[in-house]
Amino acid sequence: MKWAISMFLFLFTFNQPVIAESPVMKKELAIVIDDLGNNMKGTEEILSLPITLTAAIMPFMPTTKQDAELANKNGHDVIVHLPMEPKRGKKSWLGPGAITTNLSDKEIREQVVAAIKDVPHAIGMNHHMGSKATEDERVIRIVLEVCKEYGLFYLDSKTTGKSVVGKLAAEMDVPFLENNLFFDDVYTTQHISKQANLLAGKLEKADRLIAIGHVGVSGPMMVNVLNEYIPVYKNKANIVPLHEFIPELKLIDKKL
Repeated sequence: MKWAISMFLFLFTFNQPVIAESPVMKKELAIVIDDLGNNMKGTEEILSLPITLTAAIMPFMPTTKQDAELANKNGHDVIVHLPMEPKRGKKSWLGPGAITTNLSDKEIREQVVAAIKDVPHAIGMNHHMGSKATEDERVIRIVLEVCKEYGLFYLDSKTTGKSVVGKLAAEMDVPFLENNLFFDDVYTTQHISKQANLLAGKLEKADRLIAIGHVGVSGPMMVNVLNEYIPVYKNKANIVPLHEFIPELKLIDKKL
């Protein structure tokens, strides 16, 4: 009798379903690097970092295609870094093919299409400068129409608090994201480190964050600070390319 009871307990115990512990869901962080495409300082070092980034590449520049190919080869997302009119700043800072508010509808459309075609592997778009243009509904509606036609999402860099990108993108059913923090809006290592630390703090509360840095003047500083903070971020979040934030992107029909 004791043997029968023991055998029953043995079989009962080993036939119970195994309940796996729920994995802890990590937060997600996407790091975007702007201003690629013009052979800027820090380009190769940034694209060689041991994380997956999103490379925002300016069209019509000397190393546009070279940087896009290198970014794609290294597993990074590529997006078009479209120059747009700011409220302040030199026109020369914009680069070729800039979208300005004095252009006609036709001119805006043609230049956005040309920019998309000039950046290999692009799956999205954000803007270079653009504080004036991104407040203009006429301009942004055309930009987003073209993005929708070509299956691109839009990242609002938030260079102005009055941007209409989010409102129009939601209305037009264009996938869009918004920047949460600039690393290098001031070009000093001290400031970039401060922003990097601020981002680490934000990861305690937010599930998903997007942060933007640049190559160029701040490029070498960005490389050093990111190398320092990558272990910190990895401990708190998965560092992912932007397309991970838009699961429906693969379902978008892309214009040939």
